[in-house]
Amino acid sequence: MTDNSQYFSTNKITWNNKVKVHAESEMYAMDAFKKGKNSLMPYELNALGDVTGKSLLHLQCHFGQDTLSWSRLGAKCTGVDLSDEGIKLAKDLNNELNLDAEFVCCNVLDTAKHVSNTFDIVFTSYGVIGWLPDLKPWGKMIAEKLKTGGTFYMAEFHPIVWMFDYLDGKPVMKYGYMQDEVIYEEYEGTYANENANITSKEYGWNHGLSEVINALTEAGLKIEYLNEHNESPYNVLPDLEQTKSGNYVTKDKLYPLIFELKATKL
Repeated sequence: MTDNSQYFSTNKITWNNKVKVHAESEMYAMDAFKKGKNSLMPYELNALGDVTGKSLLHLQCHFGQDTLSWSRLGAKCTGVDLSDEGIKLAKDLNNELNLDAEFVCCNVLDTAKHVSNTFDIVFTSYGVIGWLPDLKPWGKMIAEKLKTGGTFYMAEFHPIVWMFDYLDGKPVMKYGYMQDEVIYEEYEGTYANENANITSKEYGWNHGLSEVINALTEAGLKIEYLNEHNESPYNVLPDLEQTKSGNYVTKDKLYPLIFELKATKL
């Protein structure tokens, strides 16, 4: 077993433990979702527009709320995630809501081994690339899963955000912007419920924007745009303030919280 496999194994256990807590949390608003609430945020809805009739692959889908939201909007969706419990709940939700999405449990880097189709859209969002030690195989897999002319879109927390340690409440700059070494954190609770009675043990990696862009362009994708935003749709960091738009910002707005990227397979 490689070191990375050990990291992935620990992360998988943590994410399996998180599923029930997240499904019951206010953040994921399960009752509202089941009644028709769309879980997607404005950035991704504006970027992809009308998805009716398009095939869509959702990478690192957790328990599938966003995948199923795209399905409700008319896309033919497949979601993949590392967590067995997440995929089980996603399948249960799909059946309960009478939708036609498919879900596959696998490491996202192994997606091409488990999903044979190619897609009009590959989508991923919020807290995803930090679980991956190297983005080159990720970029290659995305290119393999896209049809020629297809669209890749991601919305993600900005790399600057991950330079800070938030575990003691006040952000402290601790990690490198392009740090190669693995980062280990162990803490009580989870971002969706800080008081949850679980211990999160997580291994992650920091990736600068140049690494993201190079991984995609080297795989044959053309970057259409890269946007950076001060506003986050999620209130998951200490001391954020809500704006009139309903998003959240740092008090001083010294650095972006979100980036979004759209690319096309040539």
